[in-house]
Amino acid sequence: MLVNQADKKWALVLARDGSADGRFVYAVRSTRIFCRPSCPSRRPRREQVEFFHSPADARQAGYRDCRRCLPAGRNLQIQKVEEACRYIDENLETTLSLNAVASHAGASPFYFQRLFKRILGISPGEYQRARRAGQFKKALLTESRITDAVYKAGYSSSSRAYEAASAQLGMTPSAFRGRGDGFEIRYAIVPTKLGKLLIAATPRGVCSVQFGDGDMVLTNHLRQEFRAATMVRDQGALARIAAKLKKFIGGSRVSLDIPLDIQGTAFQQMVWKELRRIPYGETRSYAELAKVLGKPKAARAVANACAANHAALIVPCHRVVQKSGKLAGYRWGIKRKAALLERERNEGAAP
Repeated sequence: MLVNQADKKWALVLARDGSADGRFVYAVRSTRIFCRPSCPSRRPRREQVEFFHSPADARQAGYRDCRRCLPAGRNLQIQKVEEACRYIDENLETTLSLNAVASHAGASPFYFQRLFKRILGISPGEYQRARRAGQFKKALLTESRITDAVYKAGYSSSSRAYEAASAQLGMTPSAFRGRGDGFEIRYAIVPTKLGKLLIAATPRGVCSVQFGDGDMVLTNHLRQEFRAATMVRDQGALARIAAKLKKFIGGSRVSLDIPLDIQGTAFQQMVWKELRRIPYGETRSYAELAKVLGKPKAARAVANACAANHAALIVPCHRVVQKSGKLAGYRWGIKRKAALLERERNEGAAP
């Protein structure tokens, strides 16, 4: 027996399922009031109920907001997650367990873990680690000693700080403290069909791939990015990677599974990781990426993460377009983006 959408919604209302809040509202004909699915009020008879996509739709049909569940107010689930984030932010000096965070939010650990990840795209533990790393990053630039920064950020020891924060900083804390002080970055600049391309790498992996109109502009931009690092132009050391990228730009399908060492927030890293999963010759919209990441309303945040990408081509942000299919902004110019996509389509269509 097939179950229609209205029956599914009614089952969610009967269960007072909070996960359905924000997806629809139900209205009662006899009272002319509409509610959230999780509203604690007494359930009406099924024949008295109709469903609407949004509070605005229910109001247009002549219904009034329920004063008990406030269906047009902020989603209760989002409020729980926001409260948990505040709780974590206020206690960064303590490693909070999932049980402690969930208890503060008034939910079971299993339910809250899924809820938090669905809304923010990361787990409570990942959020806590990212916020602590962010505090550490700020402290490194203000405290006189790294040890002071370690404890100000809430780490119990230097080893824990180095282990947890290095991935966020893109280099060791001591190197980040001086914007690369004492750190060696080797780079090469090569001509391509789309203009000059700078490739830079630390011992851990590629840290920058940038298009530009000239050697001096590209070099100056790299020096600003890593002001105190030791810069060494070394065409030979990066020849293999440069050859791969030139072939790719020329329209050849080559593997770009190249180790990276790029800085970014937890969310940016998630977006960049997902970008590398987009198949050659295909595109995704910002909204589609946001949905895959579990944050369907974060299309703008996804766009910002694409704009913050420092590794052109290897992290293929050129494969992200607007929902309509129209090309959106590209850090290195719309013409380059169009050319890259055109070459991928042609190669993908080749026999």
